[in-house]
Amino acid sequence: MKHFTFKNFLWYFFKQLARLNTAIGILIFIIFASIVGSIIEQDQTFSYYITNYPEFSSNIFIFNWKWIYYLGLNHVYDTWWFIFTIIIFILSLMTCTFLTQLPNLKNARRWKFMSAKLASNSSVYFIHNSLLNSYSFINAIYSLISTNFFVFHQKNSVYSYKGLYGRIAPIIVHFSIVFVLLGSILSFLFGFVTQELVPNGEIFHLKNVISSGLYSILPIDLFCRIENFYIDYNNDNSIKQFFSKISVFYRNYKFVNSRLVAVNSPLFFKGNTFYQTDWQVNALRFKLGSNKFIQKKLSKIIIDNKSYWICNFFISDHKEIFFLVFNLNDSIMICNSDGIIFALVNIGQKFYVNNILFSIEQIMTTTGLQIKVDPGINVIYCGFFMLMLTTIISYLSYSQIWVHGCHFSLELIGSTNRAVLFFEEDILQIKKYYKRYTFINLLQCYSYTNYLLK
Repeated sequence: MKHFTFKNFLWYFFKQLARLNTAIGILIFIIFASIVGSIIEQDQTFSYYITNYPEFSSNIFIFNWKWIYYLGLNHVYDTWWFIFTIIIFILSLMTCTFLTQLPNLKNARRWKFMSAKLASNSSVYFIHNSLLNSYSFINAIYSLISTNFFVFHQKNSVYSYKGLYGRIAPIIVHFSIVFVLLGSILSFLFGFVTQELVPNGEIFHLKNVISSGLYSILPIDLFCRIENFYIDYNNDNSIKQFFSKISVFYRNYKFVNSRLVAVNSPLFFKGNTFYQTDWQVNALRFKLGSNKFIQKKLSKIIIDNKSYWICNFFISDHKEIFFLVFNLNDSIMICNSDGIIFALVNIGQKFYVNNILFSIEQIMTTTGLQIKVDPGINVIYCGFFMLMLTTIISYLSYSQIWVHGCHFSLELIGSTNRAVLFFEEDILQIKKYYKRYTFINLLQCYSYTNYLLK
């Protein structure tokens, strides 16, 4: 009975892991898990799954919301089994790279002079010449070099190849996929997303976590302040863009950065990315008399797909007035319960109600920010860049040509892994160069003979 050592077992394990069938099977499982994660809503509340996934039973199995929590289907992409599967897939790609792809590349660089076995497995082309002086390895070598082949010569055989970079493409593809998967794992484990609704002028720190990795850490020494929030409108009063000016304080409130943030124009600071996502109109701040301030909450109403904000103010037990805000830049409308408009006032403008001096000091707004930390994003971008690069490199054909002296002619054998038509054009070009060099040699030989006869 054959005894296997631990070393032999590891070698057998990695050989099986490097097989194409193994990699395809793991990839199918990852795809299936990703489909399940797309069908089942992720990161929802406990009551959501109880309501939307009632018990389903058959003669074979019973499925309900408990299985979703037990298998982690409510957060598929950061479960231990999904990350473990990705790690196994990475090991499969790397073992295939080092045990198969790199040896194949090394083998492709070796000199492979023509043999009978090789000749029987290749496409064969012949160059026949009846004259003895046209039998020239020098002309064949020059012809191959002229068509950008790397040439090696040994006795009566010539070996040449072209497009070796095309054999590197599968190796770079493996590394690019590994980079993408490693970047995803880094994001799963160390990334987090928070969302903050911050009133204009207020200081905030990161606390409202939406999702986080197992090893993510919130920066406790990072504080921010909303210096200003405003909206740009189009001519038809539709919103064009909204902006938040954010000041960043780091380590004991030391000011380090300030920038205007808009949609698709985030702020980057030490791996934290601040996105502008939403906004709200909250209240009107009034000044009564000379030193009394009061705030009234605004309610949002939608008329003809347009948003307006309204609040009421009682001026007596049975009488009230309404303040309507159409946008942050226009005047504010004052009317009564019958819809009669009293006035249009601007921010800071003074007016009287029942002989009381009023002024609207501020439309109080709230900006919505999403702060994201994704340590694997640069690794993922690098992987996709490498993948695009290999797409271009993979178009390079790896071609080989052998030239062998046979009686009074040269036998040319060629093979390629793709782009057969272009390879045939290379063969025709080699024949053309060969005939040209042969003709030049004949002219030189004829001139030399005439010189001797003289």
